[in-house]
Amino acid sequence: MKNLHFATSLCLVLTTSGAIFSQTLPPASATEDWSVKPPLVTPAENYAQPSSDAIVLYNGAQDLGKWEHLDGSNVKWQTTGNEITIVPKTTDIRTKQKFGNVQLHIEWKTPDPKEDKDMNRGNSGVLLMGLYELQIYESYNYDTRIYYNGQAGSVYKQHAPLVNAARKPQTWQTYDIVFEAPVFNADKTLKTPAFMTVFHNNILILNHEELKGPMIYQGYPKYEYHEAKLPLRLQEHNSRVSFRNIWVREL
Repeated sequence: MKNLHFATSLCLVLTTSGAIFSQTLPPASATEDWSVKPPLVTPAENYAQPSSDAIVLYNGAQDLGKWEHLDGSNVKWQTTGNEITIVPKTTDIRTKQKFGNVQLHIEWKTPDPKEDKDMNRGNSGVLLMGLYELQIYESYNYDTRIYYNGQAGSVYKQHAPLVNAARKPQTWQTYDIVFEAPVFNADKTLKTPAFMTVFHNNILILNHEELKGPMIYQGYPKYEYHEAKLPLRLQEHNSRVSFRNIWVREL
């Protein structure tokens, strides 16, 4: 009878452990949203120049010193004129200056789709505070299939854009972002979450969306205490995405 009780208890422990593991680490597909397809719109042609109070983060090779790889090394991405292009396998870059609440303008361009494979078409991202990701992706006309909260203009794995305002590949696009950083209490618990408003090619695609926490690929996001200001980060994801005219206003 003891052996029977022991076997039953062991079975319950293993079953319970399996259930807990399943709850804490769901499959990556569990957070992929295919429910509502954002309608297509055609953006106008216009690019914004920095205001008098803006901090210019990149407008040519002279600004490379404002950036570094995550290990603190010099940037290895390719510079041409006022552009900087990801070199695959070199890892992400981040600003040396730290930011909290900001208005951010950034222009980006995806490469020829023939360069990339599978679901890695023009794949990159702008990570506010290095944690909260606005996705960059080749999403023109839905020629590349991906879950809607992973397409261009999404808060990755959290919010799909209101509309798909993507231009054609190899064409310059703009993000204008208003980011409100999360606020933590003295005991390091969350006081107020982060919020993000985004214009993609001058079209509102995210309207003061509450963020659920930092970007996470598998599982569900949750807030953990961090500094009030952290570096801006650009993601290297094996695609030769280019950037230019990056500037920010502290709010």
